Amino acid sequence: MDEGGTPLLPDSLVYQIFLSLGPADVLAAGLVCRQWQAVSRDEFLWREQFYRYYQVARDVPRHPAATSWYEEFRRLYDSVPCVEVQTLQEHTDQVLHLSFSHSGYQFASCSKDCTVKIWNNDLTISLLHSADMRPYNWSYTQFSQFNQDDSLLLASGVFLGPHNSSSGEIAVISLDSFALLSRVRNKPYDVFGCWLTETSLISGNLHRIGDITSCSVLWLNNAFQDVESENVNVVKRLFKIQNLNASTIRTVMVADCSRFDSPDLLLDAGDQAVPPCRVFDLGCDSEDEAVGPVLRAPVHAKAGLRQALDGMLDGHTQLSERVLETRVAELLAQGHTKPPERSAAKNKYLIFTTGCLTYSPHQIGIKQILPHQMTTAGPVLGEGRSSDAFFDALDHVIDVHGHIIGMGLSPDNRYLYVNSRAWPPGSVVADPMQPPPIAEEIDLLVFDLKTMREVKRALRAHRAYTPNDECFFIFLDVSRDFVASGAEDRHGYIWDRHYNICLAKLRHEDVVNSVAFSPQEQELLLTASDDATIKAWRSPRTTRIFQAPRPRPRPFFSWFASHRR
Repeated sequence: MDEGGTPLLPDSLVYQIFLSLGPADVLAAGLVCRQWQAVSRDEFLWREQFYRYYQVARDVPRHPAATSWYEEFRRLYDSVPCVEVQTLQEHTDQVLHLSFSHSGYQFASCSKDCTVKIWNNDLTISLLHSADMRPYNWSYTQFSQFNQDDSLLLASGVFLGPHNSSSGEIAVISLDSFALLSRVRNKPYDVFGCWLTETSLISGNLHRIGDITSCSVLWLNNAFQDVESENVNVVKRLFKIQNLNASTIRTVMVADCSRFDSPDLLLDAGDQAVPPCRVFDLGCDSEDEAVGPVLRAPVHAKAGLRQALDGMLDGHTQLSERVLETRVAELLAQGHTKPPERSAAKNKYLIFTTGCLTYSPHQIGIKQILPHQMTTAGPVLGEGRSSDAFFDALDHVIDVHGHIIGMGLSPDNRYLYVNSRAWPPGSVVADPMQPPPIAEEIDLLVFDLKTMREVKRALRAHRAYTPNDECFFIFLDVSRDFVASGAEDRHGYIWDRHYNICLAKLRHEDVVNSVAFSPQEQELLLTASDDATIKAWRSPRTTRIFQAPRPRPRPFFSWFASHRR
C-alpha cells in the first residue's frame, strides 16, 4: 500500500497471481495484509483451487450441503481419517472382519486365530473381551454384526473339516455377560448371516440336487433358542431358491426400505455416464411398473426348453451332461416357483450374491421381506405356499458381469456399494466350472435400491490379484460422506461419495481385508489386515483436537503444509 493506505496492486491482479499459487501458498499470502486476506478467501479462487487440486471433473457441482468452496476444500483435506493413531496387535493371525456397534462405543473383530474380540472404542482403544471358538470345532471366525440395540453380537465362522468343506456356524453372544446364547448351522459358510430384527437372525442351508444344481434355503432363527414351550418356534423357513450352474446364495444382508430418506446422488454427466446396467425386475406385470432397464425372459422360453429336450431325445441336438442338467432344472422349476409378492408398505429387502452362469458370484439377488415373515411365529416351513410352489422367485436380479467380492450399504440403506472384479468385455461362460478370468482392478459400483438403477461411474484405485478359484471377500463400508474399502495391494482406500475421487491410501504390511467407519464419527476408520493388526485412523482435525491443548488453534495453512499427502 502507498502512504495513503491505497493498495498498490488492484484486487484483480492479486487474484490472477493467487491463481498461479497452490492452496498452502494462497493461505500464507493471505496473512500479509487485509487486501490479500480478502482476496485469499475469494469464492471463485477456491473453486479453481478445488477442481485443480482434487482433479474433480468440471461438470460435477459442489456438494449440495457445502456452504463455500473454501470450506469444502477444507472438509476434504481436514476431515478424512488418514492419520494413523493406534495399532492393535492382540490378534495372532490374519484379521478378516471388523464391525461397529450402532452406538459406536464398541467394535468386534474376527480372525484366522479363531477368536472374536470385542473392543472398547475410547480415545485409546482397549480390548474388552476375547471369545475363543476353537472348543466348538471352528477353524476360524470370519464375520460379526451387532443387533440394533447393541445387546447381542452375531459371530460367523467356518467349521474344521476337509479343504473343500463349505459348512459353517453362527453364534450369538450376549454383550452383557459375554455368554454364548445359541449356535446355528450355516451352509455355505460365506452366507455369513445377518440380523433381521433385534432377536432374530438369518442363516442359510444348501441342498445338492444334481452335479451343478442345488437349492438354497434361508432360515429365520430366534437368537434365544432355550424356549421350552413346544408352541413357540425358534426357526422358520423364509425362502427356498433354486441354484443353477454351480451357483449358490452367499453374503446375505438386510436393507430397511423405510430409511430411504436421503437425497438422490447426482448422476455423472458427459463422458462419465454410467452404461446400462442389467437389472432383471422379475415382479412387474407391465412395462409401466418397471423401474430402470428391464430384461425379461422370452415369452416362449418354456416352449424353447421343451423343444431343446425334444430335439435331444430325437437325436437332433447334442448337449453335454451339465447343459442337460441345467435345462432340465429350468424346465422343472417353471410352474413350480412362487412369484414375487408385491406390497405397498416400505418393507425390508434381503440382499445377497448369487449367479446363473457359473459358481463365481456375478449377480445380486434382491427379495422383499413381508411383515408376516419378520417373526418365527407361524408354520416352520413358511406361509402361503401351495403344493406346486416349490421355489421362491426373486424380486430383482442385478448382473454385474464380474466376480463380486464385497458389498456394503449406505447409512440410510438406500445405496448399495459393490466391489467387483470385471470379466473381459463380451466374455461367454461355456462351462460353469470355468468362469472367465477376472480383472486385477476392483470396480466399486453403486446401485440405488429405490430405483434399482446403477448410479455414479465405478470408483477405482484398489486392486486384487487372486484368481477366480481363490478369490476372497474384501469388506467395504460407507459413511455419510465417504466410502472405504480394503484391497490386496496392502492398502485401504477412502473415496468421497459425491465427487467420486480417491482421498487417501492407508498403508498395511499385507492384504487389507476389512474397513469400518464409526457410525457416530465418520472421521474415525478402522482397517484390518492379513498382517494380524487392526489400525485406527483419525482425521487431521480430530487428531489436533485430541493432542495436548495449545494456546490457540493452528491456522489452516499450517496444518495443510504439515499434513501434505
